[in-house]
Amino acid sequence: MAFLFLKFKPQKIRKIMILKTVNSVSDALEGVQDNMTFMLGGFGLSGIPENAIAELVKLNVKGVTCISNNAGVDDFGLGLLLQKKQIKKMVSSYVGENDEFERQMLSGELDVELIPQGTLAERCRAAQAGFPAIFTPAGYGTEVAEGKETREFDGKMYVLEHAFKADFAFVKAWKGDAAGNLIFKGTARNFNPCMAGAAKITVAEVEHLVPVGELDPNQIHIPGIFVQRIFQGEKYEKRIEQRTVRTKE
Repeated sequence: MAFLFLKFKPQKIRKIMILKTVNSVSDALEGVQDNMTFMLGGFGLSGIPENAIAELVKLNVKGVTCISNNAGVDDFGLGLLLQKKQIKKMVSSYVGENDEFERQMLSGELDVELIPQGTLAERCRAAQAGFPAIFTPAGYGTEVAEGKETREFDGKMYVLEHAFKADFAFVKAWKGDAAGNLIFKGTARNFNPCMAGAAKITVAEVEHLVPVGELDPNQIHIPGIFVQRIFQGEKYEKRIEQRTVRTKE
């Protein structure tokens, strides 16, 4: 068996590296159109792609399907898209903080697919890994399983759930480099990492954009291979959905 070893000088390695940086959020969302399917990371209002959402509002795209754990609140996050009737369908797990969402769902204006939270995450992860579907025990024997294939494994019943198919995934990270490598912080690690690479195009907005080589490889949560575009975000509000404080004794 023969092996071929290639030796590169550091400067040549930089030349062959694919850089993913774009100059602005408008450049990052190039190609976004009506009737597309979007994945949006975050948990509650933590770690949501605020800049991408604001640009979607500005672009006024219509008839879109949004895959997101939640639907924001009435005046922030995906709630801004709901206010302008830009969303045709929501695929979510928890949506209890948005009155406009509730109104549109009950009136029939909004198509809603509610999914167990773990199933939502795993359908994202399946798309990220290139798997067409998964089997999960969640939802068996309930309305969630109606019309779906079920199968028994080791005496337990499972439901077949298909991987998501999305045109864009919008994720938000704490820090990233020009090659698209990402580091998330805290609650932002919910859904952002499993959505990166789960769509045709993944757009990452970061609080801190650094040159290639500045991130500790051992701290990277998502490698750049899963990201097509990355940009420096700005003016993050980082709202708290439900503020709870302890009273003074």
